[in-house]
Amino acid sequence: MPIRPENKHRYPPNWKDIRAAVLARAEYRCECVGECGLHRGRRCKERHGDRGAWTNGMIVLTTAHLDHNPENNAMTNLKSLCQRCHLRYDREHHAETGRNTRDRVAGQGKLWE
Repeated sequence: MPIRPENKHRYPPNWKDIRAAVLARAEYRCECVGECGLHRGRRCKERHGDRGAWTNGMIVLTTAHLDHNPENNAMTNLKSLCQRCHLRYDREHHAETGRNTRDRVAGQGKLWE
């Protein structure tokens, strides 16, 4: 997933090297073993550059921050995930940030604070 321009400053200058190291560790295969809610403890079979088993498109592995914090680039916090696993892994985080954005735009803020 591309880095949004407004978040680019949160990534280190050597991000491309870090990403390359994560991909190499994963042997260019998705590292998800069920964190996304699929696979039931088996490793996802998707490989970078191959035609996807679940889509007609090509698989592009992404680098996921497991704690959703781009400043935490410890190798234990990073996983190489296919688009499907990454989107499923992040779905609750995306829903929360979407709610916060909609509330902020509507002038609501967080009502529980």
